[in-house]
Amino acid sequence: MINKFSSFIERLANWKFFTFFILFYLFFAGYVLKNAEDKINTLAGKKIGVIDLTFGFDPGRTLSMVAEYGDPARAYYAMVEMTADVAYPIIYAFLFGIILSFLYRRKQFSRINVLPFITMLFDYAENVNVVSLLYSFPGQSNAVAILLESFKLLKWSSLGICVVFILVGLLNALLTLFKRSSQS
Repeated sequence: MINKFSSFIERLANWKFFTFFILFYLFFAGYVLKNAEDKINTLAGKKIGVIDLTFGFDPGRTLSMVAEYGDPARAYYAMVEMTADVAYPIIYAFLFGIILSFLYRRKQFSRINVLPFITMLFDYAENVNVVSLLYSFPGQSNAVAILLESFKLLKWSSLGICVVFILVGLLNALLTLFKRSSQS
């Protein structure tokens, strides 16, 4: 199954799909999600940020953020998690999968192009727990916060591995290009 999915991503790895996904990625990251975070902060009456973008493992901080949002910000944040933040992981998973396919096509690590989709699954698991905490407030579950933080840590770790593979692949491609140009 992984081989078939990896092959599917490789078939999408062309400039048309790359352009499509990078434009959507820039739109979501630079406009939709940025404006959503700004609105959450406005509704909260102060700059709190979103749980999705925090680093580290701190369930207490997460529960504190949920409490600080206030009802309007919590409701809006939950709506964003169930709409825009459903589409965004699909967009970045395909974008990074395509980039990894470009860089590792016909190489030993070619199946690495499925890793962004594992990141996407961790992101969805994180989002489910964010929504659960937002909707269950004022009840606060330390167990859900720990689960959320675990998925968030897995999301950031797997995304970091993707970025390392992209940087190594780009460096390798540049070195190969440099070697070819110096030999001619």
